[in-house]
Amino acid sequence: MRLLISGGGTGGHIYPALALIDTLKKDDDSNSFLYVGTNRGLESKIVPNAGIDFKTVEIQGFKRSLSLQNFKTIYLFLKSVHEAKKIIREFKPDVVVGTGGYVCGAVVYAASQMHIPTFIHEQNSIAGVTNKFLSHFVDKIGICFEAAKKEFPSRKVVFTGNPRAQQVANIKATGRLAELGLSENKKTVLIFGGSRGAKRINEAAMDAFSLFDTNEFQVLFVTGSIYYEKIKNEIGEKKLNNIVVKSYIQDMPAILPEIDLIVGRSGATSLAEITVLGIPSILIPSPNVTHDHQTYNARSLADIGAAIMLKEDMLSGQTLADEVNGLMKDDERRTRIAQEAKKAGIPDSSTRIEKVLIDLINR
Repeated sequence: MRLLISGGGTGGHIYPALALIDTLKKDDDSNSFLYVGTNRGLESKIVPNAGIDFKTVEIQGFKRSLSLQNFKTIYLFLKSVHEAKKIIREFKPDVVVGTGGYVCGAVVYAASQMHIPTFIHEQNSIAGVTNKFLSHFVDKIGICFEAAKKEFPSRKVVFTGNPRAQQVANIKATGRLAELGLSENKKTVLIFGGSRGAKRINEAAMDAFSLFDTNEFQVLFVTGSIYYEKIKNEIGEKKLNNIVVKSYIQDMPAILPEIDLIVGRSGATSLAEITVLGIPSILIPSPNVTHDHQTYNARSLADIGAAIMLKEDMLSGQTLADEVNGLMKDDERRTRIAQEAKKAGIPDSSTRIEKVLIDLINR
């Protein structure tokens, strides 16, 4: 299989693409891959570092308000469609996949106009603007949440789950907590607002430290790189009982099997990892994302008892401590949430997508 894949802007679009490539490589090392992104997005660093051939087109997203920049956006879209067609002719893909972000809009649209089989993947419960546009042109659409189905032509929709889930599904505990200065014999809460951190989560966590029952459990607090120094200065010489503070953890999924409760955002990649591993969670959706999709993501789990949702406007040190202390003292409740989360996980998500792609190629 010759696969051309495009997606960018955020890790939520990039990591599912890399996870899919990883599975396809393992299944058949003769498969060939080309990733098309922009030279400014995260993909420009992450993809080449993963050893995947990478090419770029120049494109930008639409401004949501009236702006002269949108005329430039239209021009760049048409220009990037032309560039994408050239890349497609040179690579000769059997199928083209888009995982979201405006860059894949031009690439997948170009492929559809060249009558090459096309597939897009929507990670969230609310569809992104690019995927809504592309849904009119592509052959198949993979979704992770049933709520997303209503946003697309139903005949094209396939429930696949997020490829990131298959990548982490079989991770086992390896004693990483001890390397981080934590006990391997104590229940552990992970508080993590993403690689850059989340200001409101960090503030609530700091206020909650004195309220946590750390005789019952320990806390791994990952602040994000941009907040770490400020938080370390605020902590100063204070002795934190059973609380370890880190700026970032490389290969975060590797520690997840040793975590008893996660407090964090409800981005698609995080939820794929949480559900496939069956980890109880307190989800605090970011209100600063398109169409408030993290709230819909979190609610899809909370409504079936697979997570607890705590809206940011209700977040404080006290509410966070109440939720964490309550769950960590109630093993039975945590077990129920873990079981429901596991039921919601899709451990063979990349394999499902692979089957769709093969069917498209052979149709």
